[in-house]
Amino acid sequence: MPEFRGESLREIIEVIERALAGGVPTVTFEVVDPDLARGRYAGELVEHEGVTYVHRPFRVWIDLAERLGLRLRTPRMTRAPLVELTFERLDPNARWKPAGAETTERYGSESGFARISKLEDPGFVIDLREAVQRCRLPKEDRRPRILDLGVNTGDELALMMSLLGDASFVGVDHSASALAVARQRFMGANVELVEGDLNMLEPLALGLFDLVVSIGTLQSPGIDDRALLRHVIAHHVRDPGAAIFGFPNCRYVDGETEFGTRMKNFRQPELGLLVKDVALYRKYLQQHRYEVFVTGKNYMLVTGVRRA
Repeated sequence: MPEFRGESLREIIEVIERALAGGVPTVTFEVVDPDLARGRYAGELVEHEGVTYVHRPFRVWIDLAERLGLRLRTPRMTRAPLVELTFERLDPNARWKPAGAETTERYGSESGFARISKLEDPGFVIDLREAVQRCRLPKEDRRPRILDLGVNTGDELALMMSLLGDASFVGVDHSASALAVARQRFMGANVELVEGDLNMLEPLALGLFDLVVSIGTLQSPGIDDRALLRHVIAHHVRDPGAAIFGFPNCRYVDGETEFGTRMKNFRQPELGLLVKDVALYRKYLQQHRYEVFVTGKNYMLVTGVRRA
């Protein structure tokens, strides 16, 4: 098992890539325990019993595993001051797949997507919480009314309910099976769930809302997101009011979340289309007198707030 002391990160990456090219399922090596130099930055030197090591926080190894399409297994203490790191190949075929050919159930309760909980993504929870707080919804004079487009089984709805307390919620989705799960989840709560096509919002007569939220839905196949954006801002957001639009910026593989949108035949993230969409939404909201904030990581959130 190799031990890395003063090697550069580039050299370590090349060692890992050569091993993987040779067909091994895992790569294991020893590095200096990051706890030995807490507070130092990656690349600074640390000495232990006359031996000099390059310090790297665990965050470096976690990020490296993600960028190489690997899983970092739980580090193990070996002989002081070293820890053993094992990187394991991810199964590229172990991705969530649509439940079937039926478009309305692509993200249904029987699809692989149903295994994913955005409420276990720390960044998503923190970013959506702050985005909702930034909207400054009314609390004193009336109960705020919230619309969730693409509610699915209700992850973001559950988070908003915990944040807002006494509010009225409406969720729309075209997946009957996902809505069935949501109805069980929110039984007895002040939630109305509507099965419908997001391209046909007007006939649903939803009315006006203090906040409209749509996370990871607008770029779904079959949705005209530009038309939906115009319709939502024109017909469903109160003045003053707010909107939060979330753009997926990750993929799910073999139990891991990998940062960044991907293009076919690209090993690493290619963010061109994401940046273009975010810029368009930001500009559109600004043109309609919204103050706009762009936050997030695995889900980029464009939050528009129009104040009185």
